[in-house]
Amino acid sequence: SPDMLRVGGSAVFVAVLGVVVPFFLGWGVGAYFLPHADSLVHVYVGATLTATSVGITARVLIDLKRVATDEAKIVLGAAVIDDVLGLMVLATVSGVIAAAEAGVAVEVGAIARVLGLSMGFLLVSVTLGRMLVPYYFRLVSRLRSEGILFATSLVMCFGFASLAGLAGLAPIVGAFTAGLILEPVHYQELSARHENVSIEELISPLVNFLVPIFFVTMGARVNLPDFVRGDILAFALVLTLVAIIGKQVCGLGVLKPGVDRIAVGLGMIPRGEVGLIFASIGASLMLHGKPIIDSATYGAVVIMVVLTTLVTPPLIKWRFSHLSPTQP
Repeated sequence: SPDMLRVGGSAVFVAVLGVVVPFFLGWGVGAYFLPHADSLVHVYVGATLTATSVGITARVLIDLKRVATDEAKIVLGAAVIDDVLGLMVLATVSGVIAAAEAGVAVEVGAIARVLGLSMGFLLVSVTLGRMLVPYYFRLVSRLRSEGILFATSLVMCFGFASLAGLAGLAPIVGAFTAGLILEPVHYQELSARHENVSIEELISPLVNFLVPIFFVTMGARVNLPDFVRGDILAFALVLTLVAIIGKQVCGLGVLKPGVDRIAVGLGMIPRGEVGLIFASIGASLMLHGKPIIDSATYGAVVIMVVLTTLVTPPLIKWRFSHLSPTQP
């Protein structure tokens, strides 16, 4: 229908603006506060602002019973596209940094090759995966072992992550691709053995075990004295400001009349765990023998992630409370 097309088109434009604008704003802030750092450091700071962690927004919208509104549909759709685009940015920037560390000249052609590789990996993996996964699950369904759905899902996740690594991309790109392919329709027979339990429910104990370790690891990398440095706090606050502004600009991509653009922009603000993953990868990438994201910059990014995560729920609640309750 025309309305659905407008909602879908809006999600695409919102996602594109929500990646491009924060990227260049973050690049500029990095260049201002880190004038002596390599330009690739500034580029990576911009990359950390591209991601959107929609889990927080989705939880608030569910609690407010506003998931069926056009604003919520656009935000949730844009967040998925945003993740894909953000991962492509991460893959491209990481590839360029790795090439620079190896002594290869960074040219437009090299950037285009890395971008093409990341796009090609996603397209080929998703296309072939959706074709082959039904046969994969049909084959493993012949096994009568307990927990086979859980095991085969993990094999897919780690398998695609390994393939991404072999292709010179961040493993998170492969893991995300596996998630796009793992649709319930493909594993209905295996799911029936577990009383129709979904993969999300099966991996929940593993998630509950690993997530605290993830956050402990992220916190252990923070140098607490950096939190009281005036220059780092200023960097973090300005970074947070442009992170919020950048996602507000993406509201201009809404095509459907009557949709609250501010509500859409607010829903795209939180960086959450995705921003931490980007920062963590940056801390492991080396350039001229030094991490792309040093401890001070890492601290600034962590502050930005925390602040954007904390301010989003009250802002969404405030804005959606002003919208008509009669919306679809």
